[in-house]
Amino acid sequence: MKKFLVAAILAGVSLSASAAETIRFATEAGYAPFEFVGADNKIQGFDIDLANAMCKEMQATCTFTNQSFDSLIPSLKFRRIDAVISGMDITAERLKQVSFTNAYYDNSAIFFAQKGKFTDLASLKGKRVGIQNGTTHQKYLMDKHAEITAVPYDSYQNAVLDLKNGRLDAVFGDTAVVQEFLKQNPGLGTVGDKITDQSYFGSGLGIAVRQNNTELLGKMNDALAKVRQDGTYKTLYTKWFQQ
Repeated sequence: MKKFLVAAILAGVSLSASAAETIRFATEAGYAPFEFVGADNKIQGFDIDLANAMCKEMQATCTFTNQSFDSLIPSLKFRRIDAVISGMDITAERLKQVSFTNAYYDNSAIFFAQKGKFTDLASLKGKRVGIQNGTTHQKYLMDKHAEITAVPYDSYQNAVLDLKNGRLDAVFGDTAVVQEFLKQNPGLGTVGDKITDQSYFGSGLGIAVRQNNTELLGKMNDALAKVRQDGTYKTLYTKWFQQ
């Protein structure tokens, strides 16, 4: 009888462990400090640390795959992944396709160029500005500033490289990411003021899930609230944005 009870307990423990939920995240890991590939070839950054902290609260295992930004939402809709965390702005257009968690980061965007070359947004009229394909930055330029030539890239690293080599006049991206580029490239500087247009950047960044996956959405919002309350979020924010 004792052997039977021990075996039953062990079987229960094994079943519980194997039943732990796995959440498959995808990201475009070329957007430091939100997500990037480190020297050890592992994906890291604020978004990755935040997702792992949330998964710990949910008692789930996180996995991360790196793919192009414009493929993230299609991969989610076709069930290749469970969630997207990739510095993605919550917009009305995207909400037609996916659901978002509550915002986890207040976002804004800004232009940057060779230091001192341009003074404001008006001075970029007729110029070539690099953006990442499929991003809110691309849509903003196309909708609001047709006088600027938007040049799409698969990654911001390639856009910055062309900017430094004179093939672009400026690049447009999220303020936190631009600040990271400027740390590494002292010859570059911002152009004009931060842009916080509510239709494009003012709603913050969110984690995307499929529209019918209300269970996962609820769990993520609960986990996000907990890591804010217990100080984990503040610790991660300081680590990635205030050093």
